[in-house]
Amino acid sequence: MSRLQGKVALVTGAGSGIGRESAMLFASEGAQVVCVDLDEASGALTADSVVKAGGQAIPVRADVSSADDSAAMVAMAEDIFGGLHVMFNNAGIMHSDDGNAQDTSEAIWDLTMNVNAKGVFLGCKYGIPAIRRSGGGSIINTASFVAHLGAATPQVAYTASKGAVLALTRELAVVHAREGVRVNALCPGPLRTELLMKFLDTDEKKQRRLVHVPMGRFGLAEEMAKSALFLASDDSSYITGSEFLVDGGITAAYVTPE
Repeated sequence: MSRLQGKVALVTGAGSGIGRESAMLFASEGAQVVCVDLDEASGALTADSVVKAGGQAIPVRADVSSADDSAAMVAMAEDIFGGLHVMFNNAGIMHSDDGNAQDTSEAIWDLTMNVNAKGVFLGCKYGIPAIRRSGGGSIINTASFVAHLGAATPQVAYTASKGAVLALTRELAVVHAREGVRVNALCPGPLRTELLMKFLDTDEKKQRRLVHVPMGRFGLAEEMAKSALFLASDDSSYITGSEFLVDGGITAAYVTPE
């Protein structure tokens, strides 16, 4: 039996990277998927790909930092598919002007926190009641290995926002543990995604990151999707409040030779 058969999953940031791969994988495992993205065209492309592969999906345009949009995307899942069982709060940004505390502007700080931290809060705010109404399920919040380690390339707003995601995840997991709602954080390592490759825009920056990864390579979005599937499914039924590190060993390494 498929691991998400009969489940409804909502994935934010579904237009690219981890979100797109997860939406496709969740659908292939039987889920009906709400593909949420700020970029309407990319979200629709993911949903179309799901349908062409024989799955069920709808695209929804939403700004996850907006309470109205967040409430509406959850309502769409319930209205169209009849419930919500998996909430993957994955949408996030990594701005090229995000640097150290002196160089990062207040506007970049606010934008990053609004999407990466507030967006997860709003997803949980509206997603948790819907999951309870559906009889329970799983919330996955995308954090990052940089919430555990200082980043070699300064990105203070991004790092702080992902630390907030971890703290939020832990508290919500405890609060809702006896309500059939599991809440876990997926902590990817450095990935070969458009988001990170745009940020690490020179070979020097890429190597500064890779030298610390024991496995010696960037991770792939599909590898994160497989980890998200585990957290979404009943295979992880006794796991809540976890910080699921999928990072090529970077957080375990003290120093790694080139």
